[in-house]
Amino acid sequence: MTEQNSFYDVLVVGGGAAGLSAALMLGRSRRRVAVVDGGEPRNAPAHGVHGFLSRDGISPAELLATGRDQAQHYGADIINGTVVAAGGGAEQGFEVTLDDGRRLHGRRLLITTGLVDELPDIPGLRERWGRDVLHCPFCHGWEVRDQAIGVLGTGPWSVHQALLFRQWSSNITLFLNDVVEPSGDEPEQLAARGVKVVPGPVETVRVHGDALKAVVLAGGPEVAVDAVVVGSRVHARLDPFSGLGLAAVPHPMGIGDYLETDAEGATSVPGVWAAGNVTDMRAQVLASAAAASWTAVMINNSLMAEEMDRDLAAYRESLAVTGA
Repeated sequence: MTEQNSFYDVLVVGGGAAGLSAALMLGRSRRRVAVVDGGEPRNAPAHGVHGFLSRDGISPAELLATGRDQAQHYGADIINGTVVAAGGGAEQGFEVTLDDGRRLHGRRLLITTGLVDELPDIPGLRERWGRDVLHCPFCHGWEVRDQAIGVLGTGPWSVHQALLFRQWSSNITLFLNDVVEPSGDEPEQLAARGVKVVPGPVETVRVHGDALKAVVLAGGPEVAVDAVVVGSRVHARLDPFSGLGLAAVPHPMGIGDYLETDAEGATSVPGVWAAGNVTDMRAQVLASAAAASWTAVMINNSLMAEEMDRDLAAYRESLAVTGA
């Protein structure tokens, strides 16, 4: 790739559902777009994407492959690589540097890098993450319906998770894990819904074959479960953009950090936009794709306004020269 053909209207960093959806919309708007993707989607361990109308149950890999094909159909360049640094600005353009030394330039920058999940330091959880270690009932609750589900106490939201997952199964156990202490009406709520409460710290989870079998408490007792629910802390992937003055801020819900934007996806840095989980922790795949599509429209409109100003200035200058 030469320096000349590495200049784009929009650089999209992150090739998940949000980034590809934006690239699709921008490509259809006849914008020159590059999507840089490191190939580490957050939902890679999951068997399927759920709640996505017309694509329910599709594997994450197949969804992204289809998205790449469609974005490329409208001229988007898909570049495999990881952005390690970003600089520049709206007036002179932005530059991103890839891990192999390549540099790309663009008039606008869209960040769709998503989140990283921080799991409790309990052996076995990470290996089963996205399979039978879960966090979202709306993403995975149907797949574990009527099974024995353990909810690992990790913070104030754990009681809510236990009560919520009760909708999918009558066999719910909340492991307090020396972290959670139900208060107020919560003990009665748990009892009323038939949620079992187990005190004491969790030491590990037991796996047999390729299936989770039990939660093991410190000292040896274990409780049979088919799935474990964990409230992970999440962190926006923003390290490469520190040179632009962008940084994550704590989320008001106390579950991690994210990148603040306005309602249209614009960040505090002119010319830099964001969409998907990096700015909206609650967004599932469908919502991330939809939000990014709208943000792409806003980016296109900002480019159009810039072009209008340029063309209007040139038009007026031509009139002045000709005396028309």
